[in-house]
Amino acid sequence: MTARKVLVVEDERTIAEAVAARLRAEGFEVEIAGDGPAAVDAARRIQPDAIVLDVMLPGFDGLEVCRRIQAERAVPVLMLTARDDETDLLVGLAVGADDYLTKPFSMRELSARVHALLRRATRNSAPVAAAASATMRLGDLEINLAERRVLRAGVEARLTPTEFDLLVHLASRPRTVLPRERLLADVWGWADASGTRTVDSHIKGLRRKLGADLIRTVHGVGYALEVER
Repeated sequence: MTARKVLVVEDERTIAEAVAARLRAEGFEVEIAGDGPAAVDAARRIQPDAIVLDVMLPGFDGLEVCRRIQAERAVPVLMLTARDDETDLLVGLAVGADDYLTKPFSMRELSARVHALLRRATRNSAPVAAAASATMRLGDLEINLAERRVLRAGVEARLTPTEFDLLVHLASRPRTVLPRERLLADVWGWADASGTRTVDSHIKGLRRKLGADLIRTVHGVGYALEVER
């Protein structure tokens, strides 16, 4: 079987080489880019299955890299940031990143995140099994599973792949409170609860695009989709 390709975009050579070495040891084919323009060119040339992308880059930053790459072809992106700044994280998710890690991080965690991204990408590429289940309608919310499109009150919202998956998971159990740890396991494929802020950031993205009233927070527990069946 052909090795899956990962593009590592990081201007600190020591970090880039360490990440690449870990991923190569796990069977991935890896290419490194050290600045924004080189990253966009490499993504266009090698068509990677996933991208590990640092936010702070010379040339232009990782947010712009993500925006340009996703405009040409949807690809799972794990963003690396030196700052645990929620605004940066939300912007990264808005331009198409699927997940993020804050430096410093362990190579074990990075590897687990990349594997989880690829598992989700494979699952999402599978065709919808039955035409009858291709559209979910809950109140004024309409989710087209086959086309991966979402409308609320007839207005289309442009969701990232992860936002869409999270919304579908919540919509499949309307008015049911789902713990953040369960959402991490079911949507992201994580076996631990180390990334609950990832869930919170994606929920904020959904509220911004679909309305603050759509998802209810149960403090200390999780989230529920507040629409009629």
